[in-house]
Amino acid sequence: MADYQQHHQAEKNLGRPSTSQVLAVVTLLPVGGVLLCLAGLTLAGSLIGLALTTPLFVVFSPVLVPAVLTICLAVVGFLTSGAFGITALSSLSWLINYTRRISGSMPEQLDQAKRRVQETGGHLGHKARETGRKPQDVMRP
Repeated sequence: MADYQQHHQAEKNLGRPSTSQVLAVVTLLPVGGVLLCLAGLTLAGSLIGLALTTPLFVVFSPVLVPAVLTICLAVVGFLTSGAFGITALSSLSWLINYTRRISGSMPEQLDQAKRRVQETGGHLGHKARETGRKPQDVMRP
């Protein structure tokens, strides 16, 4: 029975908006209207400005187009130069840090490299001796 009453009460309240919904509509309706009016005024002003300046653009286009291209190329040049400069500085910084890290462990690495060269040389000498003996062994029988 209690479930039926709750269900019946929920159906009754289904058609009514809540207080927060009413406040949201009352608050947002004027704000939306003002913003819509401002959007319309901005569109009208843009169209009027475009209609007035189009003849000026047509008359001065032989001067304006090269000027705009020159300015755009200059901006691109400055940005590219800055990017190359930052890349160069970061590369140099990385190289300096790398050499600082390596210089601390350099004697150890040199010793290891010397040992490897000696081991490889010894191994190659041994292989060369074995290779030199094999043709002699084949010729003897």
